Amino acid sequence: MAALGAGAFCLLALAPFVWLVITSFKTQLEVTAIPPTLWPGGSLEFYRSALTRYGLMHFVLNSLVVAGGTTVCTLCLGVGAAYALARLRVPGRPWLMGALLLVSMFPQISLAGPIWRILQAVGWLGTYQGLIIPYVTLTLPLAVWILTSYFSELPRELEEAAMLDGCGRLGALLRVILPLAGPGVFTAAILVFIYAWNEFFFALLIMTRRAVQTLPVGIALFQGQFTMPWGEIAAASTVATAPLVALVFLFQRRIVSGLSAGAIKG
Repeated sequence: MAALGAGAFCLLALAPFVWLVITSFKTQLEVTAIPPTLWPGGSLEFYRSALTRYGLMHFVLNSLVVAGGTTVCTLCLGVGAAYALARLRVPGRPWLMGALLLVSMFPQISLAGPIWRILQAVGWLGTYQGLIIPYVTLTLPLAVWILTSYFSELPRELEEAAMLDGCGRLGALLRVILPLAGPGVFTAAILVFIYAWNEFFFALLIMTRRAVQTLPVGIALFQGQFTMPWGEIAAASTVATAPLVALVFLFQRRIVSGLSAGAIKG
């Protein structure tokens, strides 16, 4: 019975994505057909149109730059902060962890005004760094929480032995701790990348020039002459979603390992 319920839930969750993929392979006549056709004719018409007419690959590259830059910056800052919180005697550590959690709860709309004014003052509106930096501030608390829990459970004797052999604190972190904390680091990286790839609100607010708009914003601004180009939107949304779905399925065990280790042991 439990398996049946789980299967029904999975089907319900996957139904919108499956219908999106089916629509992306239809022709224009099939999209507007009543009743709707349940099986597509296998046409690539909408993919060609999304690539040539709407510049889909341009938005994909912009999203890769923003999501990749956000992931790298967040991990570089998060690893150091999490290691300090896990290993060093930081005054007020519980309060700092609580403050991180509190910051992550702020609604985006309450941060929009101050972030926009700061970026305008420094001339970063409509630039990659102008979007990456707000993303880092939003994803850093999650990364620090995951990594702190993971680092706390690694035996201190390992780095103590490395330091006795001549490694400094930084050397022990890079050579001993990080390789062992691979699942936790990988989990944080995947979650940060997915957030930056899918985020829409700040991307719409900050990326005011089409040349730097990311994939969610680019898809939302697809326009037809007389009607909405639903086929092209479906094709572009499939391109945007399929890599993330494949990534999660491919590295499912590592992601679960990283999350469960932090949750259970931390």
